Amino acid sequence: MAVYAPARSVLRVAGEEAGPFLDALVTNDVSRATPEAPVYAGLLSPQGKVIADFIAHRGDGGALLLDVDAGRGEDLLRRLILYRLRRKIEIADVSDRLHVVIRTDGQSGLPADPRRPDGSIGARVLEAVAPTHAAPLVDYAALRVAAGVPDLSVDAAPEEVFALEALFEEFNGVDFQKGCFIGQENVSRMKRRATTRRKFCRIAFEGSTPPYGAEITAGPAQLGTVRSGIDGRAIALLRLDRALEAAEKSVALTAGDIPVRLDPPDWLIMPELGDD
Repeated sequence: MAVYAPARSVLRVAGEEAGPFLDALVTNDVSRATPEAPVYAGLLSPQGKVIADFIAHRGDGGALLLDVDAGRGEDLLRRLILYRLRRKIEIADVSDRLHVVIRTDGQSGLPADPRRPDGSIGARVLEAVAPTHAAPLVDYAALRVAAGVPDLSVDAAPEEVFALEALFEEFNGVDFQKGCFIGQENVSRMKRRATTRRKFCRIAFEGSTPPYGAEITAGPAQLGTVRSGIDGRAIALLRLDRALEAAEKSVALTAGDIPVRLDPPDWLIMPELGDD
């Protein structure tokens, strides 16, 4: 149970049109964000692939504060300014004034990370002063991986994965009813046709952690790759339908020369076997 200070940027989007402006661009209805309940969302390419994911907090004066990976914050800021056109919206990086803090110390009354409202990956808050005694981030990574939650800034390159492959549905990151957003057509089609067969899934193993990027195979078939891993579990990006078929036929999965097994959380939406 600890406090963590990840490498995150905070972008402030303010003005009467800030909510509708963002809602027309991103996957979720961020206008619903409150101080007690932030909202998970992402900006997609027109093809529906994730450019950047973020958590939207409600700040003072009704501003929306976007908690985004520091390595992707500058690109997200640039794109939002480009899309703003002549709207009366203020968009700025306020990372020098606000710091993202993750708390797993059990303090009550704090908003849970919206990807896992059960609190399994802690509470997420913005504070004016960075914590002076933050725990090592590797400890938080172990907690996140154990919960089966990918970190897209670590586990995927920009525009590598589609939103539903990145578990946006499982993480309450898509509002399928709110109307258009960039990349919506592809997201809606994958949802409607249930064609999301490749996605992130937790795997388990004994002994050494397979290296990042190690190929996961079932016999001669390549199913995907290992992403971040620690302490007997890892996040993998793989064809779940083929992995399930291999398990049904008792074909072992390996990552390099390390035996691995599927270990999906009970909330993960699995593909149906026999889908084309």
